[in-house]
Formats: sequence, structure tokens, C-alpha cells
Amino acid sequence: MTGTIHIIDDDTAVRGALQRVLAAAGYATKCYAAAGDYLLPPPDPSPGCLLLDVQLPGFSGLDLQDALPRHPGYEHPIVFLSGADDIRASVQAMRAGAREFLTKPVDQDVLVAAVADAVQHDVRMRALRHETEVARARIAALGQREHLVLEGIASGRLHKQLASDLGVSERTIKADRARIMRTLEVDTLPALLKTLRHAQDAHLSHAH
Repeated sequence: MTGTIHIIDDDTAVRGALQRVLAAAGYATKCYAAAGDYLLPPPDPSPGCLLLDVQLPGFSGLDLQDALPRHPGYEHPIVFLSGADDIRASVQAMRAGAREFLTKPVDQDVLVAAVADAVQHDVRMRALRHETEVARARIAALGQREHLVLEGIASGRLHKQLASDLGVSERTIKADRARIMRTLEVDTLPALLKTLRHAQDAHLSHAH
């Protein structure tokens, strides 16, 4: 699994050590000495994760975690590193969606495993977000009555009931359904309902 690991730690020696371990495991790395530095360059669109120190000067690792939802382009799963076994910080971090909370010094195998899990999660979430965006774009291309027919199909209404609801013939409803299936690029009812679920999944619009 390849990806870019964003190492955010104010200790130059720690950044260098983490970079060597991750490079040996096949990952690209980018290093930052402060939380704010991570938000300065344009966001990296490739899969990856943040390897984020909790105790940073000024803007802490937890502060950056809180800020990322307001900067969705910069969001990646977070693996926290802490110089102390800070239970309160670890609970706060995990509740806010961190993938892992590790205490320094970190065992190399544990570190690489945590990073691999975070990158895989990022890949999955990006794929789901893409499906969501595609589904929403296709549904947006439907006409007004087709939207109503789609809602009716999703709620389990029969063609006859929809025809009565909308004041049209069953044949018209069947034609609308065929057009909906073509527009959404599906050929079964389960696939149609899956596309609709993807389009409605607001929580997939950000990765955590």
C-alpha cells in the first residue's frame, strides 16, 4: 500500500527518524515542524495519513484535528504520536475520529501497521466519496417527475400507485423508470437503491 504520510512534529530528529522508517516501508513523506505549516501548501489529493504529534508549540495536534473539517481538502486519517501516555488526549483524539494514538518511542512495526491501516482507510473513504459524488451528479440530471418517481420507487410504491399519485398512466411511469435506470447507469432495483443511498450519505463527504 503506497501513500503520502504527512509527518507533523516539532523535533527535527524525530521527523528524520520517522521519515527513514516510513521510506523503508515504501511510503512518500512530507514533513512539517508546526501544525499550521501543514495548511500552507496546497492540499495533497493523493491517499495518505497524518502522523501528528499531540504536543506542538502554539497550535497543538488536537487543535489541528479540530480545524481539519473546516479545510476538507486537507483531511486525511490521523495517527497521533505523544511523548507522554496522556489518556485524556488519547480519548479526545479517538472520539474525534483518529485512527490510532501511539506513545513515543514507537515500535517500528507498530508504527508501520498503524500507518498502513490509516492509508487503507483513506483509500476506502475516497472511493466512497467518489461514488457519492457520481451518484449525486446522476440524480441531479433527472427531470422533476423522474425525481418523484425515484422517490416513490425507493419508498416501495407500485407503478399503479405512482401513476395514481402523479396523474399519469402506468406506461408513463414505466418509461420514467427506464429513463431513471439509464441515467443512473443501473439495471436492477438493488443497484438503483444503492446509488440512492450513496447520494444521500452526507457523512461520506469528508474523510475521518
